[in-house]
Amino acid sequence: MLSEQVIIFFQIVFIDLVLAGDNAIIIGMVASQFPIDKRKKIIFFGIGAAVILRIILTLLTAYLLQIKGLRLIGGLALLYIVYKLYVDVIKKQNTEDNKIKVNSSSFLKAIWTILIADFTMSLDNVLGVAGAAKNHYFLLVFGLVLSILLMATAATLISNWIKKYKWIGWLGLLAILIVAIELIYTDLKLLI
Repeated sequence: MLSEQVIIFFQIVFIDLVLAGDNAIIIGMVASQFPIDKRKKIIFFGIGAAVILRIILTLLTAYLLQIKGLRLIGGLALLYIVYKLYVDVIKKQNTEDNKIKVNSSSFLKAIWTILIADFTMSLDNVLGVAGAAKNHYFLLVFGLVLSILLMATAATLISNWIKKYKWIGWLGLLAILIVAIELIYTDLKLLI
């Protein structure tokens, strides 16, 4: 018979595999707009922001679970992110050869977009991992580190794929839209 910690370990790995992809899609889509040297910086800063947010959210999880309407707000923020990604990534791919003039303003906007998305999408990951880990703090930290590693790897792949295959951007938008609708629906169901 498997011990409780082994079961929790596999639950955390599964949760991370499923939920870390959301964040990676956004980071990858935002980074895909930039030349490769800036792309690497955006992925680095985006993942750095995710690390900080996930640590803070992990520490605040018990409190966050009690806040009604937080997922609704997160879902609405993600709808805004979907719109911004459509305008900044998809629409630009169709209207120009995807050459972007990089200045500090567009770089900061990219990081800001990632921060908003990371906050709303990291919340479900942290809540899932914290719920699965129960009081096993070592496994909670393991889940946090695993999700960051998965996100880093996937974001780099996704940003390269979007540059090569434009239809992947549409799939990314659809995935983010589904998460936004799920967050809104879950909270509205609880509020009603």
